[in-house]
Amino acid sequence: MDIRYLGHAAFHIKTKTASVVTDPYNPEMVGLKFPKTEADIVTISHHHPDHDFVQAVSGTPLIIDWPGEFEKLSVRIFGFPSFHDGKKGEERGENIMYKFEAEDISLLHCGDLGHSLTDAMVEDIGGVDIVCIPVGGIYTINAAQAVDIVKKLEPSIIIPMHYNHPKLNQDKFGTLSPLSEFMEKMGNPEILPIPKLTVKKEDLMEEMKVVTFEI
Repeated sequence: MDIRYLGHAAFHIKTKTASVVTDPYNPEMVGLKFPKTEADIVTISHHHPDHDFVQAVSGTPLIIDWPGEFEKLSVRIFGFPSFHDGKKGEERGENIMYKFEAEDISLLHCGDLGHSLTDAMVEDIGGVDIVCIPVGGIYTINAAQAVDIVKKLEPSIIIPMHYNHPKLNQDKFGTLSPLSEFMEKMGNPEILPIPKLTVKKEDLMEEMKVVTFEI
C-alpha cells in the first residue's frame, strides 16, 4: 500500500487493485494546488469545500459520503458516524470516519473529527494499523485530544493532518495549530518528512511511530 499526502485532510492511497482519495479540497479555498489525481474511490468525511471537492479527482470513482460498509476492487470500507465538534454536531454538523482494509492492512481516516472517542466507538472501529488524524484544533480535535485518541486506538503508524502550514490560506486556516505542537506532545521525535509512504503488513511494528509528509 502506497500513501501520499495531498495536503490538509486529503490522501491518495494506492493498493495493487485500486486507488482511493480522501477528502479532496478546493485549492482556491485551501491555498494548496491539488495534484492531478485519478481514483477508483473517493471518500468524503463531510460536505465542506475543503473536504468534498470531488471535481479535483479524475476518473469515474465511487463516491462515498455516508456511513456504512462498502467494497470495490478488493478494498473494503467502513464508515463510522461521528461529529465535527464536541457538541454532538450542534456547531459544525456530522463527520464520518472511514476505515479502509486492503492487502491485510487497515487504515482509519478520521476526517474532521471534533471530539474524543468513547470506548464503545473504539470497540466498534476495531484494530487499525494506520491512523490519519487531525491535530490542528479549532475546527477539529487539538493535539492533546489526538494523542489521547491514538493511545486508545494503538496503531502502528500515526499520520497527522489538518494542521497549519505556511502554504495554507492563512486567512482561512491561520488559527490552526502547527504540526510542531502535536510533535511536542508526542515527545518530539526527530522525523524527516517523506514524499510517499509504502507499507507492507510484515513491516508494521508494534511500537507506534509518527510519519509526516512533504507538502
